[in-house]
Formats: sequence, structure tokens, C-alpha cells
Amino acid sequence: MEYYNKMLCVTEAELINGSDPVMKKGTLKSNLFRKNIFCVCRGGGEGRCALYSFDSMPKKYRERFMEKYGNPEDVLREREMRKTVKYDESARTFFEEYEYFKNGEYTTLDKELIAEYTTNASVLGELVRMKMERKAMMASLNARATDVWEMVLQNSEELRERYHHTLPASLSRLKARICAFQKDGYESVVSKKLGNVNTIKITAEGRDVLVALKRSHTPRYTDEQLFAKYNEIAVFRRWKQLKSVRSMQAWLYSPKIEQLWCDAVHGEQVARQRFGRKQSTILPTRRDSLWYGDGTKLNLYYRDGKTVKTINVYEVVDGFSEVLLGYHISESENFEAQYGAFRMAVQRSGHKPYEIVHDNQGGHNKLNRQGKKNTGDEKEKGFLDRLCHIHRPTMPYNGESKTIESIFGRFQQQVLARYFNFTGQNVTAKKLTSRPNMEMVAANRDKLPTYQELCELYAQCRKEWNEAKHPKHDSSRMALYEGSVNEDTPAVGKYEMQDMFWIMSDKPVTFTDSGIKMTIDKKHYHWEVVTVDENGVQIPDREWRRLHTWEKFYVQYDPMDMTTVNLYSIDRAKKLHFCTVAKPYMQIHRAMQDQSAEEKARIHADIERGKQERIERVVAGRTIAKRHGTDPEQNGLNYPKLKGLTAEQQQQAVDRISRLEGDNYAEVVELGQHTKKLSNIGWEEVLYDERKTADKL
Repeated sequence: MEYYNKMLCVTEAELINGSDPVMKKGTLKSNLFRKNIFCVCRGGGEGRCALYSFDSMPKKYRERFMEKYGNPEDVLREREMRKTVKYDESARTFFEEYEYFKNGEYTTLDKELIAEYTTNASVLGELVRMKMERKAMMASLNARATDVWEMVLQNSEELRERYHHTLPASLSRLKARICAFQKDGYESVVSKKLGNVNTIKITAEGRDVLVALKRSHTPRYTDEQLFAKYNEIAVFRRWKQLKSVRSMQAWLYSPKIEQLWCDAVHGEQVARQRFGRKQSTILPTRRDSLWYGDGTKLNLYYRDGKTVKTINVYEVVDGFSEVLLGYHISESENFEAQYGAFRMAVQRSGHKPYEIVHDNQGGHNKLNRQGKKNTGDEKEKGFLDRLCHIHRPTMPYNGESKTIESIFGRFQQQVLARYFNFTGQNVTAKKLTSRPNMEMVAANRDKLPTYQELCELYAQCRKEWNEAKHPKHDSSRMALYEGSVNEDTPAVGKYEMQDMFWIMSDKPVTFTDSGIKMTIDKKHYHWEVVTVDENGVQIPDREWRRLHTWEKFYVQYDPMDMTTVNLYSIDRAKKLHFCTVAKPYMQIHRAMQDQSAEEKARIHADIERGKQERIERVVAGRTIAKRHGTDPEQNGLNYPKLKGLTAEQQQQAVDRISRLEGDNYAEVVELGQHTKKLSNIGWEEVLYDERKTADKL
């Protein structure tokens, strides 16, 4: 860069060279052709290059040039000064570190003042040197002292044209500045207007009063009212009054002062976001390292009859690839929505995530609590505990730190906003394209999708997002996700899916004579334990019912498939034990007209099995009673007949009881009789427990 015909010019090399050029060569040629940049000198010849007018360059290129090289005028001034006037590095260091008191605080000089004062100090040093040389020479010629100062003034004006210093143009004032420079050094160069005590009109107590009034809520003051109130107080306390609202605002809204009242005026969260330090984080480098789960409004209108509605969606997103893994559409962000979205995500991924980050919604606590077994152990793992290594909530009231919010925003802008039923983004969005066209929605109310059509449309939009190019990679989001491997996130098997996604009931349920009944999400369910007969037909398991009816069980169920549940008993140590599997309670038609031949046969068979069960139950009980002499017929009473049994079945019960009467249950105590009894017993009558015998060996 240089001056050419009093014009500031730059070279082609300065514009296009380097790894980060001001502009590319093609751009320079294009601007020259369009006359956006003027060529002052075409160059040619040895050591001569083309020069372009700096002031003719478009503003953005001038700013980019100054960012790279600095202000050309300052650079050339320093360059020229180094040729004739010695650039004073000590002066530059002094002014870089110089501080002065302004508006109640110490501050440093700005860059323009530093450059101006350094130039003035360097020129003053040169003028002092010239004065001493001229003074010695003039003394040898018996010249007047005034002639020396006149030559110094002349030299100063010559240097002004070259270095653009701001020293006085009059001889008396220049003489005073040089004398002050010789006496006080660099300090004399600084303007006395900087930090002048007369400019400080607000005392320390007055500043506190301004801040206190700004924080006031009873009443709240506008800046104009605050200005008037302060001057009113200033008159009473004999302070200097403020002259303008603008000067008061310049102090009041400075960053150091604004921190003292921002929380009271705008809220502490606004103050925290405005003045608190933000973390700079690095995104995951592999799939399934971090999943985000969050709910938001599904930004598409749909129609329900004649009503226009919106609905919510809960999404689970992979932090590495931005793939939308799982979702659930519902009226609110509740446990069911979170459960469904995470289940779909695991099924789609086939792997457990290493970490899950979610917000502080209460549904997540229920989601984790639902998975815990009712053992009373606080360390027992819940649903989210088993789903990943780590799960944690995001920092509350810190939405800008959530990566999923950024993904939602771009998904809405790039995909959902293309549909006429777009609801717009957040109400704080400033772009008109981020807001809905309510006139179009109202005019096409009948063309809005139904709820089912909305679900299909949203699934299509998610697919489009997943298959689109990732903003920081060359492949699509889905290809990036499927091409990545995370060795710390194992694949999920059948039993792990059951452990993670089957839910245990909060309380035990009694298995009654009508099986087990439960109400889940306002839906009634009815199960029983079944088995198969010799023909492979499914029938109620009466043997299991005989042993466990009226016992209490915890029910483990799959919310997506309620046709099979697991029953768990709990022991005194609060440990759960698997008992059996229950299925929907078997039902029959009440009206015979509706019954098929197979159903009629099954009904009659079940009734007969019920009668046999009654007989077995009575026989077993009376057998015990007869052994101990407590049966009614042993004590002069009649045992009532079983109601509803045929004569043949009644006789069967009587015969089985009668056979018990012939058995002698009295103990033989005489030695002769005991010996006779033993001699009549054959080996075929000896029964023993092989397991107990083996245990004794």
C-alpha cells in the first residue's frame, strides 16, 4: 500500500495473496470490469505493480482489508515515520498501558488515541532534536532565538503533511507543548480533557441512587421518569443535576452497571443468559453415545371435525448424527409418550444408548420409577437406569444449551415449514417465514389433514429429515448413523427388551376365583392362568388355581401387547419370584344360539371338571377330618350332599368316603398284635421317598 497522486492505493498482491485473501483473483477482475474498483496505476516495468484505489473498493472488502492489515492510513503513517522520524516504541508502550478515570471507573485509551498520541510523541521528540541542533548552529552564527523557534514551527508543518500529527499550528502553543514534553514527558501529550473531574457529575452515592431507582418495582420508572426523579433528589441533596436523559442512559446501560439492575427489571434468568459465561462443547463422535429426549409441539395443524387443532410430539434424537430415532404423538408430554418414543428408538437402533439427556418434566421421574421392582431397595434400577449407563436432566431454564432444540428448529424450518398448515415456530421467532399464514389456514380448513393423515405426513417428514444431508458431513444423517460403530453400546436381545420395556404393577393384585383384574390407563383387563388338555385345547389351569387362588401377585405387562402377562410373587425378603404366565380370561357366549358345537363341548367339559374339582376338594378335607375323628358322621351327624351333582357323582363321593371308614386308623399297642400286623405286610405295600432316602446316605 502507498500514496499515489495523493490517493491511498493498495496492490494486487495485498488483495489476493495468502491463505485467507481479501478477495479472490476472479472477484478482483469482476469488480474491475464492473468499475466497482478503480485501477489508479496499471504498473508495468521492473519493480512496478498495479495500484488500486482503496476508497473505491466496496465497503465489505475495505473492512476485510483492515481486519487483515490494519488501517492503511495508520500503517503508512508509521511506515513513513520510521523512514525520517524515529518511531517511539516507548511512547507506544506508555499509551497502551495508560489508564484514566472516567464515569467512576478506570479505562484505557482507544486505538485511535493511542496512534495519535504515539505520532505526536514521536514528532515532538524529533522537534526537540531539531531544536537542539538548530539552536547550536544559530548560536555559532549569533542568530536570534526566535529564528530557532520559527524553523521548528516550519519543520512541524512539514511533518504534519507527512505524518498527520495534531500538534498546535501556532508558534506560542507549539512552544508550550515542546517545553511541557521536555518537562513532563509522555504524560504531557495526553489531553487534559480525558478524565477531567469536572465531567464527573454523578457521585458515588448518586450512582447507587440511580441503580436503586432503576430496580424499583413500587413504582417502576421509565428512563425519563428516572431522570426527573434523580434530579429532584439531587436538588434536595445538593448534588449536580444531570443535563440529559441520553447521558444518563449511556452510563446506566453500560455493561458494568447494567449487571446491577438487569435481574430486577428483566428477571434473573435474562441476566444470567446475558452476562453468564457459556460453555463451548464438542458434539459426540460416534452413534448412540448421547441421545436427547424432549417434547415439543408438532408444528402442523390438523382438523378434528370442524375444529382446527394442534398436538404434541415427543422425539428421541441421536446427538451424533441428528437422526430422529423414535417418537410418540400425544396430547401432552407424559409417561406414555416418553415410554413409546424410547421404545421405538431402541427397536430402531437395536442398541442401548450410553447416555440419555432429558428435561426436568415429571414424566421422566415416573418413567424411571415404573421400571423399578417393588423390593423396597432404593438402589434398585428403574427403566432409564437399565436403558443406558447414564441419564441426567438438562440444566433447568437453559434452553439455549439443548442441542435438540437446535435440531427441532432446523427440522421445522427446512421440512415442516414447506406445508401450508405449518403452525410457525416459537412465538419469539422474528422471521416472517417462521410464522403461520393464518389466512391460508382459515381458507383451507376443510383441506387440513385428519389426525390419521397427520401421523402419516409427520412420519414422511421424519424420513425426509433422516435421509437429508448432514450439515457437517458429506453423507446423509441415516447413512452417517448406520455407518458408525460404538463398541460400548451392546445390541439388545429379546430378554433385555422384556426387562427394559415390560412394566411391573405398583401394587400386588389378588388372583381371585375370577382370575386377575387390573385397570391400566382407564382400560380394564382380565387374565387367568391356562394350560392345554390331552387334545391340545387351551383350558383353565385348575391345578394352578387350586394352589394359588386368593394369593397376591405383582403383574408384569407389555403396554404394547396385553395378551400375555407375567405373575410374580414376593417373599418375606422382598424378593420377586416368577410364578407363571397369564393370558386373557377365557369367555363363553351366554346365549346358546351364539355358541358353536366346539364351544358347547368345551363348556360341558369345563363344568364336569368343576364338579370333579368339588368332589376332590371335599374328599381331601374329609379324609383329614376322619383321620383325626372330627368328621360330622363320626360324631352322630350327617354330612350334607353336594348340590348340583348327578346321582352317579353323588354316589362316587359317597363311595370314596365309605372306603375310608374301613381303614383302621387306631394305633396297635399290644406286642402280639403289632408283630402279626408287620408279618402280613408285603414289599409291594412299602412306599418310600427316594429323595429323602438318598439325602440320608
